Amino acid sequence: MTKIYIDSKTYDVNQSDNLLQACLSVGINIPYFCWHPLLGSVGACRQCAVMQYSNFEDRKGRLIMSCMTPVTEGAIISIKNTESEIFRSTIIELLLTNHPHDCPVCEEGGHCHLQDMTVMTKHNMRNYRFKKRTHKNQYLGSFIKHEMNRCITCYRCVRYYNDYSDGTDFGVYGANNNIYFGRVEDGVLESEHSGNLIELCPTGVFTDKIHSQRYSRKWDMQYAPSICQNCSVGCNISIGERYGEIRRIENRYHENINHYLICDLGRFGYLHNNLKNRPQQPTYLNINNNITILNFDEAIKLGVDFFQRYKRIIGVGSTRSSIENNFSLQELVGKENFSNGMSNKEQICIRLILDVLKNNYIYTPSLKEIESYDVILVIGEDLTKTSPRVALAVRQAIKKKAEDIANLRGIPRWNSSSIVHISENIKNFLYIIHTHESKLDDVSEWCYYASIDEQVNFARAIAYELDNSLPIVSNLNILLKKQALLIAHRLKKSKKALIISGSNSFSGSIIKSAINIAKAIKINSINHHVGITLLTSSSNSLGVGLIGGMSIESALEAFKQEQANAIIFMEYDLYRFASQYDCDLFLKNKEKIITVDHQYTKTYKKSGLTLSSTNFAESSGTVINFEGRAQRFFQVYDPTFYYKNNCLIESWKWFHFLKSKIYNTEISWFNLDDVINAYTKTYPILENIKIEELNANFRIHGQKIARSPIRSSGRTSLRADIDVHEPCQPEDNNTMFAFSMEGYSQPNKSVSHIPFAWFPGWNSPQAWNKFQKEIGRKLISGDSGTHVFKTNKNKIDIYFDFASKDDTKEKYWSIIPYYDLFGNEELTQYSSVIQENIPVEYALIGLLDGSKLGLRKDSILVFNCLNKDYRLAIRFSKYLNQKQIGLPIGRKGFPIDLIGKKIKYLQEFTK
Repeated sequence: MTKIYIDSKTYDVNQSDNLLQACLSVGINIPYFCWHPLLGSVGACRQCAVMQYSNFEDRKGRLIMSCMTPVTEGAIISIKNTESEIFRSTIIELLLTNHPHDCPVCEEGGHCHLQDMTVMTKHNMRNYRFKKRTHKNQYLGSFIKHEMNRCITCYRCVRYYNDYSDGTDFGVYGANNNIYFGRVEDGVLESEHSGNLIELCPTGVFTDKIHSQRYSRKWDMQYAPSICQNCSVGCNISIGERYGEIRRIENRYHENINHYLICDLGRFGYLHNNLKNRPQQPTYLNINNNITILNFDEAIKLGVDFFQRYKRIIGVGSTRSSIENNFSLQELVGKENFSNGMSNKEQICIRLILDVLKNNYIYTPSLKEIESYDVILVIGEDLTKTSPRVALAVRQAIKKKAEDIANLRGIPRWNSSSIVHISENIKNFLYIIHTHESKLDDVSEWCYYASIDEQVNFARAIAYELDNSLPIVSNLNILLKKQALLIAHRLKKSKKALIISGSNSFSGSIIKSAINIAKAIKINSINHHVGITLLTSSSNSLGVGLIGGMSIESALEAFKQEQANAIIFMEYDLYRFASQYDCDLFLKNKEKIITVDHQYTKTYKKSGLTLSSTNFAESSGTVINFEGRAQRFFQVYDPTFYYKNNCLIESWKWFHFLKSKIYNTEISWFNLDDVINAYTKTYPILENIKIEELNANFRIHGQKIARSPIRSSGRTSLRADIDVHEPCQPEDNNTMFAFSMEGYSQPNKSVSHIPFAWFPGWNSPQAWNKFQKEIGRKLISGDSGTHVFKTNKNKIDIYFDFASKDDTKEKYWSIIPYYDLFGNEELTQYSSVIQENIPVEYALIGLLDGSKLGLRKDSILVFNCLNKDYRLAIRFSKYLNQKQIGLPIGRKGFPIDLIGKKIKYLQEFTK
């Protein structure tokens, strides 16, 4: 720490920071625009000027830009000096000369960093009396609204989009007073992280187009801290609600996961939660397909009759649902009758991943820690499509060598321009092994494209070069042997090596090979750090995997063999996993099927008894991310507050009420804490969740935590269209949050679950500064989430063995998965705006195969698989191996069961 003097007071600050960051970290406000803790400093806006003095006798001083000035021992500065205050006020007036007077109608109003800084500088009168410069706005896609006339030329957008996230379709054009930030021409922004422009822009140039269609000011929304449900990363998000609808999703700062950024799917993929045509009441579908709408008691009675009618009932859980919901279903049907809903292939992958996490013999880094590795090997994952936030972290890791070199030359890490120039030519090493090309290829040192078996073979060769006690791989050509030796050498000599793989290839062999490489590095490198990141396809695959259960194939087979009589699907669509033919055949027995869900899935529509449940914004629960961190998401609003006639019940409550009626026992689970207490007794590995997470009784000064900002102005009108009499706010018995603005809303060391970022004078997302011990680092309360796995580093298990593969030429076509950012995740496919952005499905085949079949770019390919005829447009891949065909697994009509299936005939469609 370094001692500096600010307006005659002494402060200890971090020497690695610039003066602006140091001042903000000790709670002193200085206005700024171009600087951001994620992007560093360029000194573009000149707004952060302060007066620096040479010594205590110096009375004149000199103006400096605090964001471009390093912290030095004994530095003497003044922020309240009259000259610096006038300078800052003049600068903001200059920046506002062309800014429109549209705060009342601007979507950024009340959420705007420019407004905050204008008030901070005490600027309240414009002297500019001439015609303003105007720009034409661009169409940037379904998600982002462009209003270029509000720009103050801070350069944050282009620095983030091009320099940080490596986007190529966005830039800065013009000169002097005619600067323009946008694309060369109108079009959809191509980056998977373009939505972060909305939060990074300090004005209203880039705003949330979806939010604009159902707009609410920040102070008129209700918030809750939540977890993104769209992949296994577990990004922290803040959900804003109004009138029983999710109105916007923003990044919620977490130092070790998403930091300041989330991907576009996490930010915009929420509209399915607002659908009007969703299950809102339980129903009964009789043999004649007549639907009867039920109330709660009628639904419970039919559920009890269901259990009395059938001897063995299987409960199918869901990896997209919370631990609490899955455990409650398991308690209802019994462990031996519980299925986790995963396919056999995925279950094998999850067991391998859990083995690594439980034994902890190889370190699993957090998302933020991934950025610190200098050699990364990715095996079998298209990160940009399946885990885009991980892909962004990998991009930062590749650039980190420039920071290290800059540090050796005495250039601080916040000096953005210098580091950007260095990173153009100096990078860390990334190697990718995959079936076909991906968007990370542009920053990789080398890529190997091959079938799953060939990927595993090559990975075995790398492991052998790391540890010669492993079996030698003799069937590689000379070039691949040299490359395996090179990669092994780089991994061995690195300071920090990271192996990334996962279950999206649905290959246990891929994961085994990744683990073997990591083990080989750890065993054969003394004091060498190696990490492994193993990703899963769903938000709670690990949580469900921990409570066990049979695969979906085993569950269906038990039903087919008449070993089971009936089945319950909980937040699960069978059509996503099995063929349409098999599903239609199975669901003919509708009277033997109960489905609990919050979406009208195909399975739900064809079930005899359906129970309407709450979605993740209407309930609270726990999920476990890829690193084994259990995280809580919290109910944003109570749906019954707006529509009393709806019967939307948490899935765990449905099952617990059924169990109490079936066995004639008293209800013992009244809130979420009761469920957590129950499953931590059954599964001690989850005990840390109970110990470390705040329970519903937590209070600060006798207060719950407020879900709304203190300025909330329109509460009395929330139900005016339903009833002019204002009811009491609902009580939240599950959590420590209050459904109102009455409650605690300030930074506090005990509260790591922060509903929204707001602080007096700081209304924009920059308010996160006030919740951090040091800007850009730890929160005052520390990170939320609980690691559930115990530390056990005493041994490294033996290597996995691999059966030799038959090298004979493949006679049949083999199906492999390819993914897109939009359309891969199940629930977001129900969102209309996501549907607009899902690429048209196609069959991916290699150029050589296409040439042999005589196919053209506009050809239509036809084939049959799983008793279904497919007719698809084609797309050629330069690198996809022969006799492989990529299909968009996970989309409607493309079930997971397709993976690895063989196709005998492929032909061009002719009329």
